Amino acid sequence: MSDLPESSITEDMKMYAVARIYMDNFPHLKAYWPMLGRQNAQLSLSFGVDDMDGTIDDSTKIYSMAGSEEQNPTLSTEELVMLISQAGRQPIERDTLYNVVKDYSEKKENELQPSMN
Repeated sequence: MSDLPESSITEDMKMYAVARIYMDNFPHLKAYWPMLGRQNAQLSLSFGVDDMDGTIDDSTKIYSMAGSEEQNPTLSTEELVMLISQAGRQPIERDTLYNVVKDYSEKKENELQPSMN
């Protein structure tokens, strides 16, 4: 399949939107931000995605080596909350079964300062 071109971000966003419509029996649609990149994952929240995921461990190095948007896939909780808030969504930390762990939606955007690593 190496002869097939890579999909564009426009095609990816269309796929998320169509997936949300056709997979209406799925309660959540997830975007993996280390693979998509921060801005594209944030954009996906406007195309049907309601969950941003990004567990960072050695496996994410594979995405970096494969040419993903994120060459240094690290994001603090505050940065992730800010990305979600800026997209007009409610940042809520959930566990594996989607039970609420912490609701960050009550923090004001100006209270959130991205860490400078």
